[in-house]
Amino acid sequence: MSFSVSKMGDVTVVEVEGQLIVGNRQDLKQKVLDEVEMGAKKVLIDFARTGYIDSSGLGVLVSLAKRIRDAGGELRLANLHDELQTLFELTKLDTLFQISKTREHALESF
Repeated sequence: MSFSVSKMGDVTVVEVEGQLIVGNRQDLKQKVLDEVEMGAKKVLIDFARTGYIDSSGLGVLVSLAKRIRDAGGELRLANLHDELQTLFELTKLDTLFQISKTREHALESF
């Protein structure tokens, strides 16, 4: 997995490429928490180039959502392909996260 962080106005956008799995989930978590500690309140994770998320990856997303909310911010997700969207629906995580089909829609929703 690799990821890149950019700013779109006041939104911190994290793009995840590859798989979000047990072996790399802490890298994503630490990067996002670093951004929050530097003052990021609006965080968007873009999964356009993500093929797979395992249960530990889902756990990290839940943990990040709580930490960001506790810091007075918001975490949103975008660009889940059909299989990932189904995963979020089956685990009922689609009720925890605001999920947008496109990055643009997600940015507008903040």
